Amino acid sequence: MNVAIIGCGYVGKAVAQYWQKLGFVVTATTTTPEKVSELEAVAQRVVVVKGNNPEGLKSVLENQDTVLLSVGAKSANGYEESYLETAQNLVSILPQIESLRQLIYTGSYSVYGDKNGSLVDEKSPVAPENSNGKILSQTEEVLLSASTENVGICILRLGGIYGSGRELVKIFRNAPGTTRPGSGEDITNWIHLDDIVAAIEFVRQHRLQGIYNLVDDAHLTSRELLDRMCEKHNLPKVLWDSSLKSVRPYNALVSNQKIKEAGYQLIHPQMIV
Repeated sequence: MNVAIIGCGYVGKAVAQYWQKLGFVVTATTTTPEKVSELEAVAQRVVVVKGNNPEGLKSVLENQDTVLLSVGAKSANGYEESYLETAQNLVSILPQIESLRQLIYTGSYSVYGDKNGSLVDEKSPVAPENSNGKILSQTEEVLLSASTENVGICILRLGGIYGSGRELVKIFRNAPGTTRPGSGEDITNWIHLDDIVAAIEFVRQHRLQGIYNLVDDAHLTSRELLDRMCEKHNLPKVLWDSSLKSVRPYNALVSNQKIKEAGYQLIHPQMIV
């Protein structure tokens, strides 16, 4: 099995490690030359290439069976280049790659926008709240348009990502003892790195196509999440000022029923705070 991972950051590196243990031949890409030696530990081949380089991407995709697109923007201004341009270039190349059977993309539930805490599933309309959310939505559309009889496209809309080396107490290290705008009653959606890796392999094995939400069962409010974290780590609680509007651009209770009905079982259905 030849697999390529375009964008080998926190998620991509973990998937590379997992796939290599399964005996797959892994090609990993990065835009950062300094990361090559680090990635050589988890991939047989490491290529430095940007998503706006079609010829470079084509050389990566040749002879691959499965491609994971798991890019991330290094800054708020880099979304279009990192996501949309990469997707457009990939789609232009796919018809030339006869070996390819599946492309898996790790997107974000942020495309649903602010639903005031209402339940959303994969059939719910997207309504991104900002320009970067719109770019993520356009990226999905571009990728889905490339689905054919030979190549299946699967989009995983991930919740907030946490896990080893990226624990919640590190993500929210500046929060304890502060006052945050809003009531803290907005719904959060998270997913552990272990589940992201396992779900990607589940998608590959079962050749899933289309859009699947990938979040855990917890659906804690921001207040509940931060209270639990502060209590566990003996930190001063976060206070809330409901006279100020929350700055979170999305608030939706994201359903994970579709991927469960496909047969995926969560490793961490509840959050590890």
